[in-house]
Amino acid sequence: MTEFKFTKLTKSLPATVPFVGPETQERSRGKRFNARLGANENVFGPSPSAIRAMAEAPQWMYADPESHDLRAALARHLQTTPDHIMVGEGIDGLLSYLVRLFVAQGDAVVTSDGAYPTFNYHVAGFGGILHKVPYKGDFEDPAALFAKAKEVGAKLVYLANPDNPMGSVHSGAAIAEAMTALPADTLLILDEAYIECAAASAELPIDFGDPRVIRLRTFSKAYGLAGARVGYAIGAPELILAFNKVRNHFGMNRSAQEGALAALADQNWLRSVLAQIAASRLRIEKIARTCGLQPIKSSANFVAIDCGRDGTFARRVLDGMISEGLFVRMPFVAPQDRCIRVSCGTPADLDYLADILPRALQNAENS
Repeated sequence: MTEFKFTKLTKSLPATVPFVGPETQERSRGKRFNARLGANENVFGPSPSAIRAMAEAPQWMYADPESHDLRAALARHLQTTPDHIMVGEGIDGLLSYLVRLFVAQGDAVVTSDGAYPTFNYHVAGFGGILHKVPYKGDFEDPAALFAKAKEVGAKLVYLANPDNPMGSVHSGAAIAEAMTALPADTLLILDEAYIECAAASAELPIDFGDPRVIRLRTFSKAYGLAGARVGYAIGAPELILAFNKVRNHFGMNRSAQEGALAALADQNWLRSVLAQIAASRLRIEKIARTCGLQPIKSSANFVAIDCGRDGTFARRVLDGMISEGLFVRMPFVAPQDRCIRVSCGTPADLDYLADILPRALQNAENS
């Protein structure tokens, strides 16, 4: 048998992925889920104008490798310049590029224990050393993150606001105040995937060109284009320019660029979707309380529900829901793993949740 000459780092890594997709689970189950409420997708969908733009995009043409028109439109929307913006293959792709830019084997990186695992996946893939701090209650702890970064000499520190998997949010002012303790040679990666779902006070009141921070945003959540994989970074022009050294210049397809352009232009649709997300969050909270559970206040497009015990019990609840055809997920790390995490859904989706959750709880109690 051929022995492939992988790098020592590659040989040392486990064959894992950050998430097992619902399609993989469906193939294992031998049938489809009745409702997908686990991947924080926007079931309310993208703007109809975005769908039309994607369908009409000429497929024989390569996409603009600079995403010029989309960067210009984003710059107008954000009241900044295109030099502050980089477009890439979702936040996951941008995280990979960022880690590649900054992290060599053995370099220190800081994150929260239980935060978005894809960042950890990229750090491991480039040989970085992860240092983790615990959540403070159900919130990531900026002060602890920045203190750890100083302690270990971290190149990067990761913080999501609003948070995934808990949905909790810090005010932008609180993060800005905590950043006074951020080491001068550490870059803050601020993951704002759910920022449109949060109150305006969640926005970081710091200039987009501040070299201490790079913000990551996406069209996958509120704009409903998860399948198109369009993310963007906002940061200092010198940092944005550096992406050109490592990025896949043809990574963004033309349909995705055109769809994102049209979605961004249709802010009326976005407002209608955000209203549906807010209503869905309230319904999920009500369903949880009806079952005697405590929902955690969310500023994202999902709700974490405290099952009242430990991770073992929450896993039994989750497994019971999956067995009845409802795809949901749960946090990976204690004590957050006492929760299940339910994405916002249509009224029909949430009717199904209201039907399934009490039985899943009862079965978990009895098993």
